[in-house]
Amino acid sequence: MAKRKIIVTVAPTSNFHGKEANSALPEQPKEIAQEVYRCLNAGASIAHIHARDINGRPTNDVNVFKEIKAEVTAKSNIITQFSTAPAMVPESHIDDGLQVLDAYPEMASLDCGLMQAYTGKFIKPTLWDRDWLTNAAKMMKERNIKPELEIFNHAQLEDVVNIFMPAGLFDAPASFNFVFGMQKINQGSIQFSMENLTHMVRKLPSGVYFGAMGIAQQQHQATIASLLLGGNVRVGFEDNIYFRRGELATSNAQLVERIVGIATDLGYEIASPDEARELLGIKKVVASQGDGSFGHN
Repeated sequence: MAKRKIIVTVAPTSNFHGKEANSALPEQPKEIAQEVYRCLNAGASIAHIHARDINGRPTNDVNVFKEIKAEVTAKSNIITQFSTAPAMVPESHIDDGLQVLDAYPEMASLDCGLMQAYTGKFIKPTLWDRDWLTNAAKMMKERNIKPELEIFNHAQLEDVVNIFMPAGLFDAPASFNFVFGMQKINQGSIQFSMENLTHMVRKLPSGVYFGAMGIAQQQHQATIASLLLGGNVRVGFEDNIYFRRGELATSNAQLVERIVGIATDLGYEIASPDEARELLGIKKVVASQGDGSFGHN
């Protein structure tokens, strides 16, 4: 019997904290590419990426993402997955993350449903609604960019499974990422628990892929639980900068190595980037023929 292949995603940098939190966190394109290369060698097959400008300030400038993509792909064949979340700065707005799609990553995150983001001084309240999700999903589909469906609560999962999937917004197989522990950032998020994750896994239709991630101290719990329930995993400094309580991680690769070791000890195999592409049905990315507008249709 063939062993199950585990897809490991690494989120090496952050839209929230920077080097002030952990000096090993990469911020500039060459730094990110080098860290991603280390993580590839440790077992990661997808790199979930945010960007910062030359001054270390979060940005969704498409040219910065193009530079990151060029640096990353020059060093490895890891799957590039860009975040479409707003940059956490005061002038950010709901649509500014969609411009990164014109850097043509192979995948992009897609926040699925009603969610109010708030961090006080960093960003004004923002609402992802069904029209926004529909528009973003269509933009990704035009470019053959595989969406990573970010699910923060049970209601969002219901919407995706019962409304958006039947509407044909996502090519099969759909890829879900359950996000736990974001209450301080996003209204509508839920904590990790086996009960919450098990309920969401049971609501999934057949033929899809899923993974789970947890913020800070919830990261290790969520990833191990995801493995045991048949899912994939995500680790990295965006979500957690510690290796264990009170001990900063020395690199993203250290976090990748730990979860890869656990997965292999459990008898699973780690998917290479090309194996992950085949499993997820990732197609060749194509340039959009659209007008360049990032607003709602």
